[in-house]
Amino acid sequence: MMRFHDPEVLWFFLALPILALWWGGRGKAPALRFPTVAVGELVGRKTRGRVGFLRLLLRLMAIAFLIIALARPQIGKSTAEVEASGIDIMLVIDASTSMRSLDFELQGQRVDRLTVVKKVILKFMAQRPNDRIGMVAFASDPYLVSPLTLDHDWLQKRLEKIQPGDLGPATAIGSALAAGLNRLEEKKSKSRILILLTDGVNNAGSITPQMAAEAARSVGIKVYTIGAGIQGEAPMPVQDAFGRLQTRMVKVEIDEIMLKQIAEKTGAQYFRATNTETLEQIYSEINKMETTKRTMRKQEDYKELMAYALGTALFLLAMEVLLANTFLRRVP
Repeated sequence: MMRFHDPEVLWFFLALPILALWWGGRGKAPALRFPTVAVGELVGRKTRGRVGFLRLLLRLMAIAFLIIALARPQIGKSTAEVEASGIDIMLVIDASTSMRSLDFELQGQRVDRLTVVKKVILKFMAQRPNDRIGMVAFASDPYLVSPLTLDHDWLQKRLEKIQPGDLGPATAIGSALAAGLNRLEEKKSKSRILILLTDGVNNAGSITPQMAAEAARSVGIKVYTIGAGIQGEAPMPVQDAFGRLQTRMVKVEIDEIMLKQIAEKTGAQYFRATNTETLEQIYSEINKMETTKRTMRKQEDYKELMAYALGTALFLLAMEVLLANTFLRRVP
């Protein structure tokens, strides 16, 4: 890895074209007379092409290396070791059919709930680069999208593949919570939290949300809950008898009482998101509440290259002076 200790000095390179034009246009008054203009032009071309250009090139290259030397080039490596924050986060995301509801907006366009959730989660992940994050998607059954990992790029690719309805039409909240808790229980860390987002009621699975909440409380895992979407009726794309997509108002329901109970039992909070802005604020609020100090150790090992650049500049200047007084000496 190469760097410059004083990179602002490199701005002097902008002066090189100006110097080239200035020196290139300079010259002494003619000292010899020629019988015709053609002879003078011929001699002038040879002198400028061979002598003037080479000397000018050497001089400009010498100045260029002098600028590089003043910028203090260095070669080596810099390493930074960041200790993980010690917080493990499991994201449990509803991917049931109801997440196709078009009651959220992005850039003025109506989009389905899951599209907005993905966008907000990506922003949340970017704010926590040193936390291990895992993910469970669920509908009729839970699906492990990713175990706890620091490889957030890989997690992002996995998140993008989740589509509403792929895991069935029902909503197994209790089973999804249990699946996420199992992954957190395997790890020993300073803090473990689970963030559950759903837009429905528990109507599938063999484990009730209350049972899962009790299990989380017993092992010290906080479960933040988020109810996403409007209550009552929401626009949703559905297929008619001919296979054509139409937007119809469909009844939707969120079990807010159950979500509040889960959060309270585990020492966390329940949030309500009815649009994109409130959903972003919720994840931002959780991000602020669940923070810890991180430590960083930085090591640098660089070798100075200034002497090499300065030596090259002096060599080029010496060559220019030597050639000007020997092979490229001009006739007065």
